[in-house]
Amino acid sequence: MAFDVNDEGRVLVLYDGTGVRQVNEITPDGDWRPLTELADTCRSARFVPDSRLVVIEHDTGGNERGQLSLLDLDEPGLPTLTPLVHDLDYLHHLVAAKPGRVLYTTNRRNRVDFDLVARDLATGADTVLYDGGGWVMGVSPSPDDQWVVLTVATVPANSFQLLLVETATQTVTELTPADAHNDQGQVSWLPDSSAFVVSTDADRDRKALRRYELSTAVWSDVLVDDARDLAAWVSPDGERLLVAVVDDGEVSLATHRLSDGSELNRLDLPAGGCAALSMTTPDPVWSPDGSFVTLTYNSPTTPPTVHRYDPATGEVVAVPAPGMPEVPKLTLPESLRVPSFDGEQVPVFVYRPTGPDLGSTVLHIHGGPEGAAMRVWQPMIAALAAEGHTVIVPNVRGSAAYGKRWYSLDDRALRLDSVKDLAAIHAWLPTIGADQSRAVLWGGSYGGYMVLAGLAFQPELWAAGVDIVGIASLVTFLENTSDYRRATREREYGYLATDREFLESASPLSRVDDIRAPLFVIHGANDPRVPLSEAEQITAALEQRGVPCELAVYSDEGHGLAKLKNKLDAYPRALSFLRQHLATVE
Repeated sequence: MAFDVNDEGRVLVLYDGTGVRQVNEITPDGDWRPLTELADTCRSARFVPDSRLVVIEHDTGGNERGQLSLLDLDEPGLPTLTPLVHDLDYLHHLVAAKPGRVLYTTNRRNRVDFDLVARDLATGADTVLYDGGGWVMGVSPSPDDQWVVLTVATVPANSFQLLLVETATQTVTELTPADAHNDQGQVSWLPDSSAFVVSTDADRDRKALRRYELSTAVWSDVLVDDARDLAAWVSPDGERLLVAVVDDGEVSLATHRLSDGSELNRLDLPAGGCAALSMTTPDPVWSPDGSFVTLTYNSPTTPPTVHRYDPATGEVVAVPAPGMPEVPKLTLPESLRVPSFDGEQVPVFVYRPTGPDLGSTVLHIHGGPEGAAMRVWQPMIAALAAEGHTVIVPNVRGSAAYGKRWYSLDDRALRLDSVKDLAAIHAWLPTIGADQSRAVLWGGSYGGYMVLAGLAFQPELWAAGVDIVGIASLVTFLENTSDYRRATREREYGYLATDREFLESASPLSRVDDIRAPLFVIHGANDPRVPLSEAEQITAALEQRGVPCELAVYSDEGHGLAKLKNKLDAYPRALSFLRQHLATVE
């Protein structure tokens, strides 16, 4: 993933070719230079302007407690890490690097709320720019450093408030209501800091591009598409927008005039894939002089690859990492809709077997719950298809990228409606020639909850399950998750103080005696989101009843598997587990 471009046209990217995600620099000629060689994952990186320094964020063992360090690019070979912001008890997230200072967020004040802090690189002094509370999910400083737009999680589930902070006085202005049900995406400033463009679904179902003028405090529409989500990045000259269009799991890119929104050029990228798109990462990135854009693109048939786009010529050139292995020729999925219990249509992607057809089906369920299954490179989906499984990737209700109405349909008391979507997909399987008796659930994080819920609430439907860092009990999950996450997750699932009875009723652990399908569980010992105790209690309960169950725990992992060595251990074991138990299905 691309994170930054400096004045010389050098690019910072994160790449896991060594088995652990590390920081690399790409020169203007396309040469790669490794900058880190850590035992653990690098999470972010930025050039420090007017210097040869790079600041990186990294954690330990997947614990997500980001620490900030500096690298000096003038050092030959692999630069030495110099600690910048280190306190292993707290999270520090890199926001931006400015001349002589670094912006970061941290929860060290009370473990729950995230403050925005500027660290002076010469003196080491910190200046707090915002300490108004909340989980600050996005930070967008203006080019002139006088303003910062914050995206802060608010009370309605999956909702975020925009705040404008004046850095000199720390004055905070609410740009959107705290109680509004709005999702906010990418924020991009105009070069003169007079306005910014944001991707938002305020007052509509889909994310549109809206502009906010600081001098008048007036909002206006830039681009609106009632059927698709939009995001945008303003060019350094303020004349153009790089616009992303999200359509049924695919993300395409085009340049538009900022003045009237008219399209200038569509980027010639491989069909059926996705540009990287996240509120918390900068990819795509304009070069400071606007001569090119660096972006990461991938698809179900193409691994993530850095590309350079030249807006003057329209040329898009891949910049593959050295030694990137050849991948087998794969096929794109079919996009279909499944009727559910209440007449809703569930979007699904269907990947046909690339190996000898076993007649079995694996439902591969994304995390979130407000996440989305996109048309991206998924090695495990490719591996499952190569095993001979038909792989169905659903965007059950509650998923993002299909509008506000759809991602709200599983909130709080509606939680089990998303599980009913799994039963609807099971009932639909014969229409694609699939054997209902050989259907398996596979998912991670919230997808792991869905696996366990499917096995517990629909025990007659599923032949086996693979749960990766999943939630067994919504009650114990909320009690034991990190403090800063509890406040936000209660808004989605329900509150321990008032909704405990419902939370218990919607928990797979409350129906564990009904589970009869074999279960394989993968978990990281350092998971700060879904504690290891969730895996331990579900497997202990199943072992006590004699249900076939295996638990694979990795001492150097957190919320999911980041290290190649652990993936090469866990996933073949899971595939073997499925082969073993599907062989007994009559």
